[in-house]
Amino acid sequence: MPESLGEHTSVPAPQQGSADPGERRRLRTVVAASLLGTTMEWYDFFLYSTAAGLVFNKLFFPTGDDTVGTMLSFATFAVGFLARPVGGLLFGHIGDRIGRRRTLAVTMGLMGGATALIGVLPTYEQAGLWAPVLLLVLRVLQGVALGGEWAGAVLLSIEHGPDGRKGRFGSFPQVGLALGLALGTGLFALLSVWLSDAAFLDYGWRVAFLVSLVLVGVGIAVRLKVDETPAFRDVERRRTTSRVPVVTLFKDPTSRRHTYLGMLARWGEGAAFNTWGVFAIAYATTELELPRTPVLLAVTVAALVMAVLIPLSGVLVDRQGALRTYAVGMVAFGVSVFPAFWLFEAGGTWAFGAALVLTLGVIHAYFYGAQGTLFAALFPAEVRYTGMSFVYQVSGIVSSGITPLLLTTFLAVGGGTPWLACGYLVFTSVVSVLATWRIRAADLHLPTGAKPAAAGVPDADAPKADGPGAGGPEAGGSEAGGQGEHVRLVAGS
Repeated sequence: MPESLGEHTSVPAPQQGSADPGERRRLRTVVAASLLGTTMEWYDFFLYSTAAGLVFNKLFFPTGDDTVGTMLSFATFAVGFLARPVGGLLFGHIGDRIGRRRTLAVTMGLMGGATALIGVLPTYEQAGLWAPVLLLVLRVLQGVALGGEWAGAVLLSIEHGPDGRKGRFGSFPQVGLALGLALGTGLFALLSVWLSDAAFLDYGWRVAFLVSLVLVGVGIAVRLKVDETPAFRDVERRRTTSRVPVVTLFKDPTSRRHTYLGMLARWGEGAAFNTWGVFAIAYATTELELPRTPVLLAVTVAALVMAVLIPLSGVLVDRQGALRTYAVGMVAFGVSVFPAFWLFEAGGTWAFGAALVLTLGVIHAYFYGAQGTLFAALFPAEVRYTGMSFVYQVSGIVSSGITPLLLTTFLAVGGGTPWLACGYLVFTSVVSVLATWRIRAADLHLPTGAKPAAAGVPDADAPKADGPGAGGPEAGGSEAGGQGEHVRLVAGS
């Protein structure tokens, strides 16, 4: 890879408002491939989180103490997040070396296979210690698969996205998180209605895991129809792929700074989702003693609301920029924490559901729809898969993986009251807002936000040109539009 900075490259990409029917069909296939993949991967991953609070604590960790069993179950949940950076670095390296498309087919097959095998595991009563050990191994494989999935799916959509609509295209794969959560909790809720408690614990929960085989087949079939992204094809054409992308990533001062700030910006988002989408289920059914089925239905409804609103967040990104959209959403999260838990404590199932729709359905959608585009903009195409994976997955150990465990601990220390946990969540939002504020719009590699109204008026999130005299993003261009792709080439390794 070239050792110089500020080199310019060009790659053709679809323009906004293209009337070509073939181009529209191609873009629809890209969106479908990205969305189906992330939906299936998140369904598999968060199916485990739902089962951790409702099933695994009883069948795989039967300690006789509900709190201890739940904490052990959430500990195996956290192990999946420890494995995700391994998958992120492994598949990020592969994705930056051989391409996004082929890498994503592998991650999907690995996730689907691990999830289906969980559905046929023996319980502690049947296999003793081998049961939680095997569960742990399969959870690690889930983590490795998802570690390589998220960044690739976002890039598949964004790097194919037309100029001026990258925010919307970056939001589409984010919808997969909401749909995956809705499918997982919704299917568990239906099985709870159809089956008795004994039947649900005996075999009902296994059905939800085995359904993964169907989803993975459909997802791989659609993904194999998609072309490699224009950005990576251009990297291949110029023969500027990095031999070791993670080394290249940390050699460049701007990319290194973006990596650290991106990880801090991610903290609040990871804590938020794993509070409302994971911890809240166990909290409501154990501490608040609310019935399981209405709680699962409330999470499902909130997730569906989020799925509808995330693309609107993408529209906001295209109008006001990813930095502003993400920061405003994180502020709203911090403000909502104490009122949400007050509603949890104050009133029954309806109050619980209303609080979840507001926090998970509306507020989380606001900033989560911007996150993929923001993190993609932090890095040049040569190391983008690795950079995004590193930011999202390494930070996820603290921001996401241990959040349910930490909140359960704060709950125990606080004598069953949630206010210590609330203080921690507000702290994460403050850190994320400050980190986002420290990211300089001029250093971004993808422009977001409305184009300048007049010459000389800077775009809210427009990146600076990557070299002297470049008529690139500073003049309203984009990575994949106008006169071509403008990327900063960092020192190769």
